[in-house]
Amino acid sequence: MSELVTGEAVALELRPAKLPSRALAVLIDLVVAWAVYLAVTVGVIASTSSLDDAAAAAVAVASFVLIPVGGPIAVETLSHGRSLGKLACGLRVVRDDGGPIRFRHALVRGALGVVEILLTFGVVACIASLVSARGRRLGDVFAGTLVVRERVPAGRAAFVPPPPPWLMGRFSGLDLSGVPEELWLAIRQYLTRMGQLDPQVSWAMAERLAGDLAERTGAPAPHGVPAAAYLAAVVHERQARDARRAFGGAALADGGAAVTGGAAVSGHGSAYGGGVAAPLPPRSPAPGAVPAPEPRGGDEAARPATGFVPPA
Repeated sequence: MSELVTGEAVALELRPAKLPSRALAVLIDLVVAWAVYLAVTVGVIASTSSLDDAAAAAVAVASFVLIPVGGPIAVETLSHGRSLGKLACGLRVVRDDGGPIRFRHALVRGALGVVEILLTFGVVACIASLVSARGRRLGDVFAGTLVVRERVPAGRAAFVPPPPPWLMGRFSGLDLSGVPEELWLAIRQYLTRMGQLDPQVSWAMAERLAGDLAERTGAPAPHGVPAAAYLAAVVHERQARDARRAFGGAALADGGAAVTGGAAVSGHGSAYGGGVAAPLPPRSPAPGAVPAPEPRGGDEAARPATGFVPPA
């Protein structure tokens, strides 16, 4: 996994392509390009047999520049980093910030690829990819690009339990740019396995992870919120931001409703255990909004459980 940080300080989880898959993609592209080049060359020779040697040589050079060199550049530009070989291997060329490449990126990669791949039979490209931490060849280094895997082998996705419904949106203004990817991974692993841990161990791990997360974000868990519920709420907020960036507001609304519904169904038997935590301070209403009525009598008992009671 590679952590790329965009200009908006957003960490992207990208899987750099390995050398074997990249080599296979390049081989497929070369076979296709040279097949087209040979077919075009035969046609050009047949149609220019009456030309002199100088004109025939000029046509041959132009064919070489336009097909084996210019062809891959045009394909990567128009397909935003997906050539035929990369499409077959599930790869894609992206910028260092995770965005789609443009013509200048494809041009630099293609120009250096002539030296790295065609003239040296791929030796320079292989050495550069082995030396680079993210498997980049010289064309990627100078163009500011990276070849990543788009298709990841399917596996059983670990279920991250949703936070209590009354914690939804509590951390919408939290700055998550300072949280390293290793901490996110540790939190997710804990949330998916906390039901299998000893209660004392689970509680201690949640407290430690919550402290590390609060140190990175500058916002500790609100008073009365269990550490596990705080971790789940912050992870949910990060997932909501990722969905908002990737799919827009409509998809986020659908996904948020689904997650909220799933948490509400769990009710008092949520994944965080039983019990009711101390109520959070009420949020100030938005300007012009109608304030919600105060709970009366037994309404307080209807509040969903936070779900993580300290072990006895």
